Amino acid sequence: MPSPAAVAAVTQQMLIVSDAPHHTRLKRALYQAFGPQQMPRLEALVTHVVGELVCEAAELDELDFIDLAKQLPNRVVCAMMGIPRADWTWLGALTTDAFDSADETVRSNAHSEIFLYFIELLGERRARPGDDLVSQIAHDTLVDEGDGTARPLSDEEIVFNCNGVLSGANETTRYSAAGAVRMFAELPEQWKLLRDLGPAGVAPAVEEILRWTTPGVHALRTALRDTEIGGRKIAAGDRVTLWNVSANRDEDVFTDPHSFRVDRYPNRHVAFGHGRHLCLGARLARFELGALLTEMLSVLDGFELTGPALFNSSNFTWGVRSLPVRLLRSGASAPRERAVL
Repeated sequence: MPSPAAVAAVTQQMLIVSDAPHHTRLKRALYQAFGPQQMPRLEALVTHVVGELVCEAAELDELDFIDLAKQLPNRVVCAMMGIPRADWTWLGALTTDAFDSADETVRSNAHSEIFLYFIELLGERRARPGDDLVSQIAHDTLVDEGDGTARPLSDEEIVFNCNGVLSGANETTRYSAAGAVRMFAELPEQWKLLRDLGPAGVAPAVEEILRWTTPGVHALRTALRDTEIGGRKIAAGDRVTLWNVSANRDEDVFTDPHSFRVDRYPNRHVAFGHGRHLCLGARLARFELGALLTEMLSVLDGFELTGPALFNSSNFTWGVRSLPVRLLRSGASAPRERAVL
């Protein structure tokens, strides 16, 4: 759990712990890197990474699926940021330690290492910009101050939010992908249904995977005024926690909420938050999961668990940390060779 001092240090500089109007202006500036105009480039990157990973996995009879799941978002976000490929695995491992380690010292040291890495990377991109995300937000992104003026992002805002992008991308997609494979192994009829539905079934399946796994467990906010929620009085100054995992099983919203159904519709989940705090990378994460499902459907008949699924112990971001599986290959397709990024 983050300390009050740590939260205070990043408040109003990091999206997840900032309020309007600064949150709105900061998010609008950062959104330029994830907006519709950037999606063709990002989708091409994701498609390449997914194809490469599934090709590698399809050559194995058995694997711990989390090893594949954690590589997908890590390779995508590192490539987006122009991080040298030699650092990808190390940075991904640091991200895991920062959020999942049971040792508080390990978590703290990992966060420090990530911040230091981005401070150095930002210094390089200030001096020698490229066409990557860090260069873009360091040189081409302005924050509207709301008074007719605009300013560049500060070093602190860039470093804190690069860390937020890295951690958010890695945790959500990793846990959602691994959680999906666990359910497809336990409920093979859902994999068969998804194959029968064809390409049109992928988007609803992605939403059900996000609802079912809900990697972002909760969000805490402080009430600014007296109000009432569900008959419970909330006083100004009270801290209120939204448990996303509970909201995504709400019987008043979802029919048969405790069943995993790839054809569920409608699916008004809150896995990415809601309103002004809707996740910045939601569009990219959806595409990553959709591309992974599409590629796996083309080469695999399903999955078989070869050991128990193990879960992390965090109450902040939660999901599968180990998922040993056997891949059941489709006889209709063979792995395709991919160029190296």
